[in-house]
Amino acid sequence: MTQEYSTFGRHVAVDTWGADFNMLNDAKFLEDVMVQAAHKCGATVLSVQAKQFEPQGATVLVLLSESHISIHTYPEKGFAALDCYTCGETVDPQVAIDHIISVLKPEKTYPKMLKRGEGPIEVVK
Repeated sequence: MTQEYSTFGRHVAVDTWGADFNMLNDAKFLEDVMVQAAHKCGATVLSVQAKQFEPQGATVLVLLSESHISIHTYPEKGFAALDCYTCGETVDPQVAIDHIISVLKPEKTYPKMLKRGEGPIEVVK
């Protein structure tokens, strides 16, 4: 017997500028922050992949039952690209993104939320 699931999802993507070099250059620290963010929004963490680049930079992917949270950092530019996509109504990706931003404290953020899974992708204002 198959079960019907809603295809509805929300996808928050944010470019951040002006965050601290040392925070952006610490894959283990970012991993901890992102797992906390997943728990805060009620998501279920399945696994975490983290890569520390040389001479600097990090990529962290948190695989969720509900989808994913990711960050890609360029510490030398104070830049981080964040995204969180969650399926269904119960987990709010904005809560996860807000937690990460509250820790990184970037000077500027450029967020977009996309509504997905209900036809054409729609930017939510």
